[in-house]
Amino acid sequence: MPFTLIHQDISTKARLGLLKTAHGEIETPTFMPVGTQGSVKALSPKELMEAESQIILGNAYHLYLRPGLEIIKNAGGLHKFISWDRPILTDSGGYQIFSLAGFRKIKDEGVEFQSHLDGSRHFLTPEKVLEIENTLGSDIMMPLDECVHYPCEKKYAKTALDRTTYWARRSKLVHRPASCVHRQLLFGIVQGATYEDLRKQSAEEIVEIGFDGYALGGLSVGEPKDLRYNTIFLTVGLLPEHCARYLMGVGTPEDILEAVKLGMDMFDCVIPTRYGRNGTAFTSEGKVVIRNGLYAQDLKPLDSACDCYTCKHFSRSYLRHLFNVEEILGLRLVSFHNIYFYNRFLKSIRLAIKENRLRDFSMSQAYES
Repeated sequence: MPFTLIHQDISTKARLGLLKTAHGEIETPTFMPVGTQGSVKALSPKELMEAESQIILGNAYHLYLRPGLEIIKNAGGLHKFISWDRPILTDSGGYQIFSLAGFRKIKDEGVEFQSHLDGSRHFLTPEKVLEIENTLGSDIMMPLDECVHYPCEKKYAKTALDRTTYWARRSKLVHRPASCVHRQLLFGIVQGATYEDLRKQSAEEIVEIGFDGYALGGLSVGEPKDLRYNTIFLTVGLLPEHCARYLMGVGTPEDILEAVKLGMDMFDCVIPTRYGRNGTAFTSEGKVVIRNGLYAQDLKPLDSACDCYTCKHFSRSYLRHLFNVEEILGLRLVSFHNIYFYNRFLKSIRLAIKENRLRDFSMSQAYES
């Protein structure tokens, strides 16, 4: 199996792991910056590496529409096209497609939808999605699934669950891994909204099919946190210990920490870069909204505990000035800091797990290593 369980914290269900991919090994728990269209917004690949990102996420749906598979194939695959030689996970784009509402039709065979770019019509099947991701050459592929929003009637959640399982079986049938060195991993996705019996059914069915890793989808879509944590707690116990566990679309540092304690290994979210572009920084002392007037003459760094490029060279006063005059450098610097913060936060969590002290871990320890 590509995932090796190294150590489990004695006071929680948190664990250290190592996920092997064709483009390198990933220490877990880990965070994946979102590069939907082949680019993590406002940051270069060099900056992502300087921020200690182990892996990034791309979106098969968006890349399929633009620039298109022929262009990426001609470049030698997604890694070469975007000049990133570390692992890439590609989401199928199922969430984006199902967010189109009136512009798509869902059938058991697949999904018919209109492009949000030009209105052109497309039909994606589970097999077609795997073909797209195979062409992209991502290290970890996510199959087509049906994600439902919260709240969702149980009857519809059950229909979406059954369709997700059906599509998962079809995806597994057409997945033909290459040699161990260049093998693309395929993860299964557990659905079922916040209904305990449906989550149990979905987890059992997806595990029975057998995948390289397992993801929890359909969370962080508006549900209360207690329901989210309960769903994670319930589902984690049904997933194989020897496989990586991926919580899709979550989230804030606090949510990630709680999910790690419950046994999750991988996370992605647009929050650090989206907040960065809007002038909000994550720090070891909480969020800093740099646009606020109280920072006009504040010569301290964003986070005194942080040694990232932004914090070593620029003051809060200067960063506030950049946002006020709408200089793009401001959003780049805060976005960089946020990605650095997330990666160091996860690194500190890994150390706390190794030393069996995660239960007492706090945000102020975000830069321990």
